[in-house]
Amino acid sequence: MRIRSLGVIDDAVVELSPGFTAVTGETGAGKTMVVTSLGLLLGGRADPALVRIGAKAAVVEGRISMPADASAAVRAEEAGAELDDGALLISRTVSAEGRSRAHLGGRSVPVGLLAELADDLVAVHGQTDQQGLLKPGRQRGALDRYAGDAVTVPLAKYTAAYRRLRAVTTEVDEITTRARERAQEADLLRFGLEEVAGVEPREGEDTELAAEAERLGHAEALASAATSAHAALAGIPEDPEGVDATMLVAGAHRALEAVRSHDPALAALAERIGEIGILLGDVAGELAGYADDLDADPLRLAAVEERRAALTQLTRKYGADIDSVLAWAEEGAARLTELEGDDDRLDELTAERDALRGELAGLAQALTDARKEAASRFAAAVTEELSSLAMPHARVTIDISGTEVPDGADGVPVDGRLVAYGPSGVDEVELLLAPHPGAPPRPIAKGASGGELSRVMLAVEVVFAGTDPVPTYLFDEVDAGVGGKAAVEIGRRLARLAKSAQVVVVTHLPQVAAFADRQLLVEKTNDGSVTRSGVLVLEGEDRVRELSRMLAGQEDSETARAHAEELLATARGDG
Repeated sequence: MRIRSLGVIDDAVVELSPGFTAVTGETGAGKTMVVTSLGLLLGGRADPALVRIGAKAAVVEGRISMPADASAAVRAEEAGAELDDGALLISRTVSAEGRSRAHLGGRSVPVGLLAELADDLVAVHGQTDQQGLLKPGRQRGALDRYAGDAVTVPLAKYTAAYRRLRAVTTEVDEITTRARERAQEADLLRFGLEEVAGVEPREGEDTELAAEAERLGHAEALASAATSAHAALAGIPEDPEGVDATMLVAGAHRALEAVRSHDPALAALAERIGEIGILLGDVAGELAGYADDLDADPLRLAAVEERRAALTQLTRKYGADIDSVLAWAEEGAARLTELEGDDDRLDELTAERDALRGELAGLAQALTDARKEAASRFAAAVTEELSSLAMPHARVTIDISGTEVPDGADGVPVDGRLVAYGPSGVDEVELLLAPHPGAPPRPIAKGASGGELSRVMLAVEVVFAGTDPVPTYLFDEVDAGVGGKAAVEIGRRLARLAKSAQVVVVTHLPQVAAFADRQLLVEKTNDGSVTRSGVLVLEGEDRVRELSRMLAGQEDSETARAHAEELLATARGDG
């Protein structure tokens, strides 16, 4: 990390070791600013009071190495960030006015994204800032990794069954919800189809009946007109002397026929008049037939109107005309067949859902049993660790429970109870601590003081070493209220944890610092007006001097130097 204008730090570079890094220095030198800087990179709250007096802004930049397939790297790339030679660059700027900006992999991002990545990057344990295994979800996941195949194998089967059950349940719910709508639709279709079938309309029938009704409604007028027209064309039998069109045309035709041989043109006209005569005869005959056939029966008219009314009922509901009604009926019959097929599908899905619930209950029971067995081993291991960390009477237990749901609710039977279930089983896992005999077990976040909590978390992390995916651990004041042999044990356990992860510890104890792979000294100097701090990597004689100062407050004390060298030798011997 590079830290500029943050608190007492003017401009410093902090190079953390891949293993165990101890950050030391006198009180007020700025060790806490190292923790604060890391907090800012992880999306912590931006406090303008952190900006160094006289500076416009505080800037913290970090370079975090990680595999390209790490979850944090994948999430960062989704946000548009790019890895730089296998490392993710993070920058956080806090202005004196309180404005805050964040950059990730060269891209400006919301500060919330840094906080989102934090859980996968660093677990912070300190007096006031607790993350990681204090979260029940992380506790369950870590316990599962600790248990190994005993949990992960049934968990994989459970997860697959759970996903299938969710999919089947969703489909059943959708069909059930739609079933009401579809049943209503089917009922309407059946009613409509029965109504159409009851009327039995024919294609084009409405048009035919409309024409017939029009004719029957004006039968007298039509008959009178036909009779008059027939009389004009063919005469009236009762008046043989009367003149009609047929007689006149016949006279014209005879006149031309007498002289047609003298002129072809007149002959042609004679033929045309002859055709007219024939046509008049045909029309007169049809008029006579029309008048004779015209049905003026009022009963027939009533029957036609009644049929038309029945057809109109159909066209009001199902189509603009009878042809459209018949087309609707054809489509409706096909749709009804489709709707009636849902019942079989629902029966199949319901049977599968019930079978999956039974399978899930068995797998959930196996998971609970495996977790309880692993929890017993884990609690005993953490309790043993605590006995060496100045908490000899503390006892850690793990509570594994499920949330019971009422009968009829969505749950699975486990241990004779109907309990709620999720993608990881039915278990809620919580670490409990009884700090001394007679004290009731309480969640670790509530059952320990600040200094005790850091030691409890250290013991937990050591037991979980290699199972939790977080690559970096930061312990602040893990040694609060501890000294002597217990302090050596803390250093030893931090070194053990550092074999599988990166460990950063802010400490006042030389017994802890001696076990570090790298020791950083935060020191400040006064130039008369501005306090400046630097971060130095201590090696060789410089490290012995710092450990001597931490032991006795005197860098040049021969006794302290001897003790410091002995501490380093002990730590190296353990390594």
